[in-house]
Amino acid sequence: MLSAQSTSVRFVTNKGNITVMLYDETPRHRDMFLKEVKKGSYKNALFNRVIKDFVSQGGELDDTILNREKRDPKKQAPRFPAELKPNLFHKKGTLGAGRDDNPEKASYFTQIYLVAGKKQSDAQLDALEKKKNRKIPAAQREVYKKTGGTPHLDGDYTIFGEITEGMEVADAINSVAADKNDVPLNPVIFNVVVLPKKR
Repeated sequence: MLSAQSTSVRFVTNKGNITVMLYDETPRHRDMFLKEVKKGSYKNALFNRVIKDFVSQGGELDDTILNREKRDPKKQAPRFPAELKPNLFHKKGTLGAGRDDNPEKASYFTQIYLVAGKKQSDAQLDALEKKKNRKIPAAQREVYKKTGGTPHLDGDYTIFGEITEGMEVADAINSVAADKNDVPLNPVIFNVVVLPKKR
């Protein structure tokens, strides 16, 4: 775990609370997220796509964002420049920024996800290395084997925080019953609160 990060937030959900430490290594995403929290983008928001053993996605849905942009095609679709860091990876409990298939891998402003993932075997990680033509560092490989995560997302999506308390709540959210479109049958509502900085 990265220590001595400057900002933490609390996801207050109807399943319990989750504390997330935001990474100083991705300062633009940290600050963009805090700005959206202040604007109220994550007030009574929903975890609107829950894919068991993969991710719990919250905020605006892809369809909502893309349909709004389609209605006004002259308006350039706003995306937030990616901050991809090789030392930050999709282990279980990380907070990432959602996006569409844009080639710059730039993020949406108002969609996040918490990584659930699952434990990986050496064979699975070897196959992924071959497919993506990149080496997974030994330390990251160990975390993926012991704790789990979604390693195939590494290098493609910006992650900008990780859970420090309430992993059991995140697990409960990722286990809710959902329909065929991965929408929870009973709404999972959350608000994000910025925690006071520790002195």
